[in-house]
Amino acid sequence: MALSLIGAGFGRTGTLSLKYALEMLGLRCHHMIEVIRSPGEVEKWLDAAEQGDANWDELLAGYDATVDWPCCHFYHQLAETYPEAKVLLSVRDPLSWYESMSATTLRVIRERMKTAPDSRNLGMELVVKGAFNGNIDDPKHAVEIFESHVAEVRSIIKPERLLVYRVSQGWAPLCDFLGLPVPDEPFPRVNSRDEFDDIFFGGKTS
Repeated sequence: MALSLIGAGFGRTGTLSLKYALEMLGLRCHHMIEVIRSPGEVEKWLDAAEQGDANWDELLAGYDATVDWPCCHFYHQLAETYPEAKVLLSVRDPLSWYESMSATTLRVIRERMKTAPDSRNLGMELVVKGAFNGNIDDPKHAVEIFESHVAEVRSIIKPERLLVYRVSQGWAPLCDFLGLPVPDEPFPRVNSRDEFDDIFFGGKTS
């Protein structure tokens, strides 16, 4: 099954809400939550991170769409592998994004860096090294990283293939981009900072 939609936006840009929205539209969507909850998936994605590539048909078998890490790290490779797929760049205010990242994803990564500094860690490879260039504690640097990523995606992906999107925009631009009817149900809103631990770790982060 070839991907029809590739998410290029970093995590904490409404990606879990987007996953649920896309599934309401009939697309099976890959998100980091699948990696966390599926035994053996972390190792497969660590191998992809170390090699810089993968057999995408095999790794993403059964999925129509992707959002969030780990796939946003590989958006360029995926866009080349699936040239007919559209690309969705989810965005938000960069400083608000970093504050949310720091309170959730980066908090978990910092804890694991302390307790198991030498273990193979997907968050370290894709987020700390891959996205933040090793510096996860400087808000100014984080804002620059976020804005640079947005600019890179805009420069690489042709405009007619790309939607730059905020989840606050709701159904209309997303459905128009995908050529699908707007559902009767409200656009999903999930994974606030307060919900993060329960959704991903059942209330536990260590």
